[in-house]
Amino acid sequence: MEPFEAAKLAVKALSDKQGADIRLLKTEDLTVLADYFIICTATSTPHVRALYDEVDKQLSMAGMPPIRREGYRNSNWLLLDFGCMIVHIFQKETREFYNLERLWNDAQEIDIAEIEAE
Repeated sequence: MEPFEAAKLAVKALSDKQGADIRLLKTEDLTVLADYFIICTATSTPHVRALYDEVDKQLSMAGMPPIRREGYRNSNWLLLDFGCMIVHIFQKETREFYNLERLWNDAQEIDIAEIEAE
């Protein structure tokens, strides 16, 4: 699966489960970590886990399971690393504290409106 197609699938999974303030950042020219970062906010601990589980499920079913999972015990910030993209799911306060958008402000933000509408 191409990185952008994987990112679209992850964004759609987050959107379908009511993830808030979803950001898709193209980072391929800025870092070797991943081509895309996806950042999302959840409303509660169960919501963080539901978003995490849905992204994991959708991409695994598409033949792209994560190569690394982080934070499931804590549930303030969960991370799924798919190699070509990293999905960050935060509770609101944790997202505001780490402010990844500021750290990656040189990344191109991709409008997800069309992805969410699919």
